[in-house]
Amino acid sequence: MRVDVLTIFPEMFAGFLDTSMIKRARERGHLEVNLVDIRAYARNKHRNVDDYPFGGGPGMVMQAEPLFLAVEALLPAGESGRPPIILMSPQGEVFNQELAGQLARQEHLILICGHYEGIDERVRIGLVDRELSIGDYILTGGEVPAMVVIDAVTRLLPGVLGAPEGAREDSFAMGLLEYPQYTRPRSFRGMEVPAVLLSGNHEEIRRWRRQQALERTWRRRPDLLAGVELSPEDRRFLEEITNQERERGQG
Repeated sequence: MRVDVLTIFPEMFAGFLDTSMIKRARERGHLEVNLVDIRAYARNKHRNVDDYPFGGGPGMVMQAEPLFLAVEALLPAGESGRPPIILMSPQGEVFNQELAGQLARQEHLILICGHYEGIDERVRIGLVDRELSIGDYILTGGEVPAMVVIDAVTRLLPGVLGAPEGAREDSFAMGLLEYPQYTRPRSFRGMEVPAVLLSGNHEEIRRWRRQQALERTWRRRPDLLAGVELSPEDRRFLEEITNQERERGQG
């Protein structure tokens, strides 16, 4: 996959791109990240890419022209089709695992990192295909959200993870929060590894993990359960823990 990132702070990506999974994915040819400095497409001697908003108001607004020119330079004339052009914006749809899966099926993405008070609306009208947000809060710019998207998408690319099933079992990948994980030693400061994980009974381990994921989701993110396909066994288990909680509340 190739990802072009349009930003006024390309230096922010140095550590991110040269560390851990992202570094390995790039070295192995699974991921190519091209950082594009928006200032290089500003048509003024000071390389300014912002200006005062028409109508007045606080802050500065990113100009449309440098962004259009930067994207157009990435798309050779006559090229059939174009990659999705995505604006990282607090006004966008909230990024989640399902969207990460959709984007991972693309061969090429263009991410635009906004800054200042906002971006000239004509960028949204005439250039952008989609807007993405990573949550209901305001950040200084779109660089950190772009890194989040790249990280989540890269994990889903074929060949990136050593154990592909790990991505499928992560929190949100199966619609539930992930079950508890343990490693050596068996006993640590009086806390023991659950006996079922040491039993060697794979069916019992699978059942325990499923139930733990269901209970953890029910307690921490019950809203997620509405989007999960529950088996009759799942429903019986959830009914059991609901009844247990109700009895505790009445005790």
